[in-house]
Amino acid sequence: MAGIGVNGVDGGRKKATAAMTSASSDDRTIRNRVTVILGAQFGDEGKGKIVDLLCQKAHIVCRCQGGNNAGHTVVVENTSYDFHLLPSGVVNPCCMNIIGNGVVVNLASLFDEIKINEEKGLTGLKDRLIISNRAHLVFEFHQLADKFEEELRGNGKRIGTTMKGIGPTYSCKASRNSLRVADLLDDFDVFSEKYRNLSNYYCQRYLNMKDSVHVDEELKKLKEFRERIKPMVRDTVTYLSDKLCSTSKKVIIVEGANATMLDLDFGTYPMVTSSNCSIGGVFTGLGIPPHSVGDIYGVCKAYTTRVGEGCFPTQMDEKLDNIIREKGHEYGVTTGRARRCGWLDMVMLRYAISINGFTAIALTKLDILDCCASVKIGISYRSKKTGRTLDDFPASQNEFEDVEVEYLEMPGWNSPTTTIRAFDSLPPPAKDYIRKIEDLMRVRVKWIGVGSERNAIITVY
Repeated sequence: MAGIGVNGVDGGRKKATAAMTSASSDDRTIRNRVTVILGAQFGDEGKGKIVDLLCQKAHIVCRCQGGNNAGHTVVVENTSYDFHLLPSGVVNPCCMNIIGNGVVVNLASLFDEIKINEEKGLTGLKDRLIISNRAHLVFEFHQLADKFEEELRGNGKRIGTTMKGIGPTYSCKASRNSLRVADLLDDFDVFSEKYRNLSNYYCQRYLNMKDSVHVDEELKKLKEFRERIKPMVRDTVTYLSDKLCSTSKKVIIVEGANATMLDLDFGTYPMVTSSNCSIGGVFTGLGIPPHSVGDIYGVCKAYTTRVGEGCFPTQMDEKLDNIIREKGHEYGVTTGRARRCGWLDMVMLRYAISINGFTAIALTKLDILDCCASVKIGISYRSKKTGRTLDDFPASQNEFEDVEVEYLEMPGWNSPTTTIRAFDSLPPPAKDYIRKIEDLMRVRVKWIGVGSERNAIITVY
């Protein structure tokens, strides 16, 4: 028995100790936490403003899903920057920016966006941008398919797509026919053959597409893009893993595109986007582990807006809708479409909180309500048929048609808030409004936006 102890157990311990010593030289302990910023409504909440606030001290800002259907606006020293594919961290000259594997990339749009923002004064963008080799590519036929599918749905059934080809690209990805950045950087003859086959597939599926597809012309452009994109491409999973485990402090931010109520699984289906823009998309879209996430900040307006089709229970009457739209410049960054405006929907907000686990909320555009004699919060949904309060958030458009909203009405403040930078300096009714929102959602408000300028924000704590 003693012999077994020495040669077996003790020998095993020595091997285990040696293995642990070897592993310690490549320690993968998470030392740096990721801060996540997500939209809590239908998008256009002002996420870019909060990302800009935090990214001034960030080392890395990441996009994890969506494509150039998203639009974030950042205003710096009276210059307005519109980002669709680029992470908002590009305004910080010391920040690296990652387009993760979960993003679908239109290369022509990406390089146009880089050019436009460089002309506005941003420099060194290509040196501060990393694109995942696993990101899927958006092609001309994806955009055409998007247009054809929306037309085939007919009036009353359209989902309000941006026509950017995002949905068809994600469908292509799910059916395992898609082409990725890695394919483009491999043998171009092999890529060209795959591209032609995929183009033929779409032309057979959509009979009126053939005359609009220009394969040779597109391949020529893609070959040029291939050389331009090559220095920016790497395995972002390894890159981020190294930064998360780094012994030097790294501030890492994930910037969600779109918003929870447009999430493919949890949003107001089918009037949603084609990716997971809630917390789950962060992990699959970047390849980071769940325990690497620290704070999760939800962003919502002091009211609600929605662009495109779909249910909107708290929509304002036509007169106030138009007033808020003009005062808040409520037009889509990506498409220019007018957004519908409504009161803050607490049922929707609590649903978003339950999905994402927000640790705090950024409440933006409070100043847009400065003109209101009174303000409302939608606090519950009732069935028009039965009069009963709904226990669950509706899962279908038909269910939403049966919804009527119960409102809590509060006094407005009828005074400007755009120059205020401290919570205690807000008009008492505005403070009451914020505190009531906190009470109803059971999450604290950390920031309050009171204007489009970079410094037009109140830090509550």
